[in-house]
Amino acid sequence: MADHLPETLTRGLDVRRATPVSGGDIALAYRLETADGTYFLKTKDRPTPDLFEREAAGLAVLREHAPDDLGVPQVVRADASGLVLEWIDEGGGGRAGRGAEERFGRGLAGLHRSTHDTLGAIDDALAGYLGSAQVDLTPTSSWREFFVDRRIRPLTERAVRESRIDPVALQLVDELAGRADELCGPPEPPALVHGDLWAGNRLVDKGGRSWLIDPAAHWGHREYDLAMMQLFGGFGEECYRAYDEAFPLAEGWRERIAWHQLPPLLVHAILFGGGYGASALRVMRSYA
Repeated sequence: MADHLPETLTRGLDVRRATPVSGGDIALAYRLETADGTYFLKTKDRPTPDLFEREAAGLAVLREHAPDDLGVPQVVRADASGLVLEWIDEGGGGRAGRGAEERFGRGLAGLHRSTHDTLGAIDDALAGYLGSAQVDLTPTSSWREFFVDRRIRPLTERAVRESRIDPVALQLVDELAGRADELCGPPEPPALVHGDLWAGNRLVDKGGRSWLIDPAAHWGHREYDLAMMQLFGGFGEECYRAYDEAFPLAEGWRERIAWHQLPPLLVHAILFGGGYGASALRVMRSYA
């Protein structure tokens, strides 16, 4: 049954069946059928330190602040080997429905209204993950400092070291840093963001309610989540309209989308290679 799964995660759950399910690029995932109900388990051999603990912390803070329109799975168990979460039954046509898109837009706007004194860490941990790439969450009061000095610059330096992007990117980052206040948009209070909000990290249940999974949660700029949503598509235009009606966005936010997509592009270049490095370089050049 579950002999191959971490004993610390399954102990006492009376697992009757463990069925592999799609779990993304980083971890293995299973549907656990137990005497008390169904759960979702994800695990990984030799995970990066604190990878799953940081995900659990992110889920907990999102669940604490999410409005009723937005669901976040409850963390049942978490340790260095993985996570056990409540199981979400996805609905067949829920994602395509206009009502589901509008509800998600309103829910995300409500989540982003949660504010904090500083940008960065959601707790005492000063490092987190975007995918499986470690990122700096040291608090700051400046989005420009957080975005450029905590994200774009260190990720670019790592991508260059690992031959994932042309070294000219370092010069471009230096040039763009001088315009970062303009490129980052008008200052706003720190918002609670999911931090890795592509379509695969949103589930839609049978009732049309959206659920957030696999966060890289931090206090950041809300445009960052909206930019990530558009990097790979999967969200309807009704979602953005509903969001803007509930929590109007600053003028020019669409012109800043590609700028705010740089961190995930750089992380994808580091983790997967391919054309992501070239894509990040094109974005840098477009703003230079």
